[in-house]
This record gives sequence, C-alpha cells and structure tokens, in this order.
Amino acid sequence: MDRSAQVERLLADDVAVTHVVVFPGAARDPAGDLITCDVAREGASTLLERLRGLGLERDGSIMLESVDVSLSHSADRAERRAPGFGVDAVVWEQIEQATAEESRLSAAFFVFMAVATVIAGIGVLLDQPILIVGAMVVGPEFGPLAALCVGLVRRRASLSRRGVAALAVGFPVGMTVTVLATWLLDAAGLVGRDMLLADRPLTSFIWQPDALSWLVGFLAGIAGMLSLTSAKAGTLVGVLISVTTVPAAANAAVALAYGVTDEAAGSAVQLFVNLAAIVVAGVLTLLVQRVAWRRR
Repeated sequence: MDRSAQVERLLADDVAVTHVVVFPGAARDPAGDLITCDVAREGASTLLERLRGLGLERDGSIMLESVDVSLSHSADRAERRAPGFGVDAVVWEQIEQATAEESRLSAAFFVFMAVATVIAGIGVLLDQPILIVGAMVVGPEFGPLAALCVGLVRRRASLSRRGVAALAVGFPVGMTVTVLATWLLDAAGLVGRDMLLADRPLTSFIWQPDALSWLVGFLAGIAGMLSLTSAKAGTLVGVLISVTTVPAAANAAVALAYGVTDEAAGSAVQLFVNLAAIVVAGVLTLLVQRVAWRRR
C-alpha cells in the first residue's frame, strides 16, 4: 500500500486529528507527498508512535509544531473526543528533544553556569539572598537534570549520558571559575575571608543541609517535571528559585578558595542532596504520568 494512503487512513481514524491537508508531490528532498494536520495535544504522543511505526522518520520526516491559538469548532471537537486534558498530556518525543537540546555542552551552557555560580558566590560572601535567587534563575542545570530523568524513564541511554556529562562537566567548570573570581576579587580588596567566616543568617542554610533540604529538592523536582511535560514554562522559574544546586556549588567553591574545608564539605553534601532529590522526584513524576496516561 502507498505510504501516503496509509498515513491518510491513520489520520482519518484518529479522533484527536482534524484539518488534514494533503499536498501530492509537494516534497522534493526527499521526494514525496506533504501531509499536514492538527492534533489535540492529548493524542499527539500516540499519533507520533503510530507514524513512527510506518517508518516515516527514516524515509522522510515528522515535524511537530505547537499552536498557541486555534479558533476552530473542528479542533474543539477533536479535543473533546481525545481522552484526558491537553495540559496533562505528555508528548514524549517533544520533551526528549527539548531536554537533549538543554543538556548540550555548548559555549552558552558553560557561560550561564559560570555566571550563575560567580553571582551565587558573591551572594554568599555578602549574605544577600537576592543574589542567590538571581543565580538560581540564571543557572542552566535543570535541563541536564531533566534529560537524565527522561532518559531513565524512556530507557534512552544516550540522553541519560548527555545529562550526566553536562552536570559532571558544568558544575566543576562553574566552581573553578568561581574560585578564580574569588581570588581576583580578594586581591582587589572587594571581598575577604572574614566575610565567609562571619555570621550569615540569610545564606548559611546553603552549607548546612538537613531533612528539609531533601524535601524542598524533591518538591522542586516534581514541579519542574510537571512544568516541562505540561508546557507550563512559567512555572519553571519558581522551580529554579526553590533549589540550591548552583548556590551550594558556589559556596563550596568560595570555601575552597579560602581553605574553609568544613563549609566546603557541607556545601558539597547540600549539592548532592538536592541533585539526588530532584532526580528521584523527576523519575517518579514521569513514571506516574506514564502509567496514568496509559490507563486513561
């Protein structure tokens, strides 16, 4: 059977699909037909699996684009017929690509990591929570953490390795830059060891982990995954402000720069606790979403 006919029949039988348009012979490289359609978000992942089962990504391509506004009775009918709600749907192929992109060891990733860690390091010395919050927002570490979680749940070893590699390289780079920046600022007389050793009631929690550190990281991991899978990117800013991964790395770097080993060790524990809590929460959240959606 002709591949286009198979695709047309598949789309016609899917209750979540509408506005099917066929352009015979429109594609040139590779040559073939161009078929477009609208699909309700809650039916997108299932449709993508069926299209991939036809080998379209091997012989051609499958492109997915989000639509912000759609004024159509036909589209509304498709959403009503599809099971569940679009805001709760997980488009696995979409989040795989998004997290893979966010965990690339690019120049931008390293710059963001270094800038975030240095800002947090200055915030630690000045005992200024606003700088800590700013560093959390700038830090790019949630992308690799999400890639690790998605890779584990989807059994994509390459995606998990990419996430681990980004974390394993990104944090040391950021900490190294922060150590050098601390030495330069100290030489310029802008900061000093006494600032680190002074009472810091507003930021001392960064290097003093407790049970709440795990709980906050766990809750942040849940919120982060939900914001990623439900396409609610606005929620992600709040998630980044809820965890102390970058600030913990920065505190450890500043403590190492001044030879305060106990504080460096406490910061390292805080970093590990938060990373572990986020990964555990992220994996559990994705597993629950997958099971719940399959039952639905």
